Amino acid sequence: MKPMELTEATFEAQTASGVTVVDFWASWCGPCRMLSPIVEELAGEMTDVRFAKVNVDEEPGLANAFQVNAIPTLVFMKDGQAVGQTVGLQGKEDLRGVIEKVRNS
Repeated sequence: MKPMELTEATFEAQTASGVTVVDFWASWCGPCRMLSPIVEELAGEMTDVRFAKVNVDEEPGLANAFQVNAIPTLVFMKDGQAVGQTVGLQGKEDLRGVIEKVRNS
């Protein structure tokens, strides 16, 4: 399953309930391109979690709002609140563990 693209206009509505993993990325970022298939795999496996992407070049306001200073950054949202963040390339099982902690918190 492909993560949805978020903008400032759609962000709040799409992250208001449940668990959402938001991937802040850019097309020119090598580690972002390496992380993308991992996020897509998890999206296909964890169907009760929403996965989304924010292009930092197109949505600098969102990047600033979440203090994204390096990419890729994943922000973990639960019921509209940011509850965690990872920076840099992460392994699939490491990410699954973080998501499970957020889901069970």
